[in-house]
Amino acid sequence: MLRRTKQKEAILEVLRGTTSHPTADWVYNEVRKEIPNISLGTVYRNLRLLCESGEILELDLCGTLSRFDARRDNHYHFRCGKCGLVFDVDVPVDMEMDKIVAQRTGFMISYHRLEFRGVCKNCQES
Repeated sequence: MLRRTKQKEAILEVLRGTTSHPTADWVYNEVRKEIPNISLGTVYRNLRLLCESGEILELDLCGTLSRFDARRDNHYHFRCGKCGLVFDVDVPVDMEMDKIVAQRTGFMISYHRLEFRGVCKNCQES
């Protein structure tokens, strides 16, 4: 378990208060409202520590900007190719996929992450 600091608590509070899967820079700007003298390096370091401890998820698929998620259960995401926003997709995780891949490859599958790509409703309307 990580030592609780004011900085970690502020970062967790910001992440738990949004469903937008923010970037580190966005988290930094929000945390600065609470802790004006916090450095960007401190935010990056604490995000990394929180990821390593399993308290948050880092979504960094395909070389895009990493985004962070306080929701720790296995769930799917949708990333808009136009605005770049990431949304939770509330459909059941297909556990059969793990079994099929394990059977075909001989790999021992712990879990999988799936990200859908396309254009979100807001971008389709504009």
